[in-house]
Amino acid sequence: MLKILFFSDIIFVTRNPNVVMKKMKSEKTEIFLSFVPIIFLIISLVFVVKVFDTSVMEGASQISLLVASAVCVFIGMIFFKIPWQSFEDGIKENIGNVGSAIVMLLLIGAIGGTWMLSGVVPTMIYYGMQIVNPKIFLFICCVVSAVVSIVTGSSWTTIATIGVALIGIGQSYGISTSWIAGAVISGAYFGDKISPLSDTTVIASSTVGVPLFTHIRYMMITTVPSMMISLIVFLIAGFSFESGAQQGVGDFADALKSTFNISPWLLMIPLMTMVMILFKLPSLIVLFLSAVLAAVSIPIAQPQIIPYLINIGEKTSFINIIKAMMISCYGATSVETSNAMLTELVATRGMNGMMNTIWLIICAMCFGGVMMASGMIANITNLIMRFIKRTVTLVASTVFTGIFSNVCISDQYLSIILTCNIFKDYYDKNGYEPQLLSRSAEDSATVTSPLVPWNTCGMTHATVLNVATLSYLPYCIFNILSPMMSIIIASIGWKINRRKV
Repeated sequence: MLKILFFSDIIFVTRNPNVVMKKMKSEKTEIFLSFVPIIFLIISLVFVVKVFDTSVMEGASQISLLVASAVCVFIGMIFFKIPWQSFEDGIKENIGNVGSAIVMLLLIGAIGGTWMLSGVVPTMIYYGMQIVNPKIFLFICCVVSAVVSIVTGSSWTTIATIGVALIGIGQSYGISTSWIAGAVISGAYFGDKISPLSDTTVIASSTVGVPLFTHIRYMMITTVPSMMISLIVFLIAGFSFESGAQQGVGDFADALKSTFNISPWLLMIPLMTMVMILFKLPSLIVLFLSAVLAAVSIPIAQPQIIPYLINIGEKTSFINIIKAMMISCYGATSVETSNAMLTELVATRGMNGMMNTIWLIICAMCFGGVMMASGMIANITNLIMRFIKRTVTLVASTVFTGIFSNVCISDQYLSIILTCNIFKDYYDKNGYEPQLLSRSAEDSATVTSPLVPWNTCGMTHATVLNVATLSYLPYCIFNILSPMMSIIIASIGWKINRRKV
């Protein structure tokens, strides 16, 4: 069949050279026009990142996406003759596909508040910080950051709180801040990738249409080896630094214990969550029950926290307890402690804190919907697919697209969504499991975002840790290894299955 089509093309070329030339020019024009909305989006985002800095997610990025969507619609209607109804249907379909992800993000916000205020997160941090030795400090930095990031589901929160504390402690040991920042970021992004509470993990899985925990289990194939190698590197590197005082660790631990009732019983909540995950309960049910368990634990385990939540002084009542539990789920909270870093760590935003991310997702889905409806994604995909011959080149193309998107778009959320949208149809048509795409996107777009100085992640972490992005970049071992590991595993073909097409 392929040969017949091939020879028919040759006959068509020899008999109708002018028509073929016009067709080729038309295809080139369509491909060029297909890149215009993306180029416009990139330029727009570079501008807003420069103007709005770290507050870019509070509205500027969303507006850039909507304006880029308008550019796409204009080109599609004028040059491609696509009717408006097609664009509207594309938007509706795309937003509908992430409906469950939006509910999931709200539940993640609830867990972020309830797990913190019930003492679950403080207890895990407290026990995690008990083993601190200068020789294994970098190793501990990576492990503690990973644990906190898994529990909170946020690399940003981990780096901006416990990461800052670890930088200060490490400086007292005389350890290079670049090494410390690299260890903290490596651990934080490991946790961010595999945590069911992470918004990037939810976005990658939902954009492709993979169940959350299926996505996480499949990521372990590339993520765990990368993390193990990183930990070995940090363990070896730690023995080259001189030891110093450990006072900072004691102060932070004392502040934790004086503010919260630290108890190993609180670890039952994450343990029960893990059991529910192992029993493969639906993600929404797991997250909902985890939030409820933690909320119910607040008046039992941390009754002293309730006055901070509802500003009632020392008085409590059944109504006030219920009110405090609800506020921990949806509202911004702040608990004063004797340690500034700890005060920042235990501050939560609940469901309200997820609204900017949800807003961004909706706007991104609008952009993706009109790009799909116009056929521009298909044009770009066809151009890229001409260079793909094997599984390893497909995964490598996906990985490099994720990295390129981070460099150009300057936002990991948009990079994940764009990468998934570009390759989604190709993976499906060629029989690849969708989790291969979601994993490849996370192995590239998620972890390389802090390595780009003008990316929102790179700017934020450099500012918070007071370490230049290019200074800590060589020491973010996990972030460097993850894209490479994704390509290596693809070349081996381990756990990569294809259905017959």
